[in-house]
Amino acid sequence: MPVSKKPRKKKTSPPKPKNVESFPALPDRRAMEKFLASAVGRRGSDPTAAAQDVMYDAWDQTSRKKRIALARKALAVSPLCADAYVLLAEEEATSVKQALALYEKGVEAGELALGPEQFDEYAGHFWGFLETRPYMRARAGLAEALWATDRHGEAIEHYLAMLELNPNDNQGIRHILAGRLLAQGDIPELKKLIAQYEEDGSTEWLYTRTLLAFLERDPGADKLAAQAFLTNSHVPAMLSSRKPIVSSRNDYITMGSEEEAAYYVEECGSTWSATPGAIDWLIELTKTLKPPRRGRAQSH
Repeated sequence: MPVSKKPRKKKTSPPKPKNVESFPALPDRRAMEKFLASAVGRRGSDPTAAAQDVMYDAWDQTSRKKRIALARKALAVSPLCADAYVLLAEEEATSVKQALALYEKGVEAGELALGPEQFDEYAGHFWGFLETRPYMRARAGLAEALWATDRHGEAIEHYLAMLELNPNDNQGIRHILAGRLLAQGDIPELKKLIAQYEEDGSTEWLYTRTLLAFLERDPGADKLAAQAFLTNSHVPAMLSSRKPIVSSRNDYITMGSEEEAAYYVEECGSTWSATPGAIDWLIELTKTLKPPRRGRAQSH
């Protein structure tokens, strides 16, 4: 059975140096949306759609300089191109503060591009419509930038609102939010979130649930820890610094990989470390467990 891949969440900090070109090993998934746009006849149908076409070209580029130039071209075609602000926040901003300002502009542009009627019409089914995706990307970036600047309450409000707009959560917002709620000690809201997505069996979800169970002295904590270990056996060693963090170089991570473990530890490791005894308990509990055998990863 092939191991599936998922995109790693973009970081708002630290920004990439201006003199460094980016050569992703795998294509940017956002560029692939142009085929869907062609299928539904949206390409170039109005200024905002035309600007979005420019963004599809931008994501196809391996040169950071060309990507930024095309993002600016897209904004010249239509100032309501939210994805152009997203790219500039990711690749041109030199500080989290600058990135935050660009994401704010992207969210505003996305709202105006959709308009109140479409916004209400698509609510509950966002991401299922191509028109909504630039807005959702900008809002996810804004929430992350708010968190990075210690505006935690505002960030959580955005994450919760995004899940209301798109309960299917194609972006994996719930995984980020769960860790944020746990870090804030908002256990009631975290429990509501877990109940909403109780079937989730991902690494991020299970390890966060495991930490919550440990905190609450839940008798099911040991079982949850074992389940989490089977999804990714590298997390305990990285949490305890017995294994170095190996970040993804191409913004894609494979399920069960060291890169996936690193992603989780980067997001939630501080909360584990701040919980007395949690990491030692996890190490002791999982030291006799055998990692599952995994086949060679295959690209899709």
